[in-house]
Amino acid sequence: MRPFGAILAGGESRRYGAPKALADVGGRRIIDRVVDRLGGVCDDLVVIANDPDLFRDLGLPTRPDLRAGLGALGGIHAALAWAQKEGRPGIVAVACDMPFLSAPLLQRLHDLAFGEAGAPRGASGPEGGRPDLVVPESRGRRGVEPLCAAYATACLPAIEAQLDGGDSHVIGFYDDVRVHRLPLAEVDSLCDPERAFLNVNTPGERDRAERLAEASDAH
Repeated sequence: MRPFGAILAGGESRRYGAPKALADVGGRRIIDRVVDRLGGVCDDLVVIANDPDLFRDLGLPTRPDLRAGLGALGGIHAALAWAQKEGRPGIVAVACDMPFLSAPLLQRLHDLAFGEAGAPRGASGPEGGRPDLVVPESRGRRGVEPLCAAYATACLPAIEAQLDGGDSHVIGFYDDVRVHRLPLAEVDSLCDPERAFLNVNTPGERDRAERLAEASDAH
């Protein structure tokens, strides 16, 4: 069984003022761009959304968070629980507001987490073997991009223990699972991280994304 491609769309878009995933960038809705990129890597896409009517026209299976009000980690938890119930090995998870996701990067995350070869020996600890989580490094404040990452269902116990303790920090469980951080140099070789990891959280960020799209079309 193959992993789900999980689109995390459970946020309230408070800073944007409207459903940000439905905003246009380069003449297309951001959510449609996300579906195209993730669908090129994962055959079976699902959406985690607390207002499923917003995404009904996508024709994709949609479920809400299992534990409400926990932010992005709540969405990851819901998607992993869904994958586990369906006998899937895990998810390739992406945020719904990333208009420039990189297909080569998503494929690399998928292959390291779920491909036949798995991550290189030693990548997930001294014992080697397949990691529970593959996350790309970035120049952002966390140093990694947890909303563009591959999670095995083996992460579920650690995530649930963290949530039970009242902590919804999206990388708070990393010390309790086997993590392979895709080195920034490799990320750079696969995409432009500043573009690929751009989140549209505000109208100003949408305007920036629009300028990037226009510049890309011009070339």
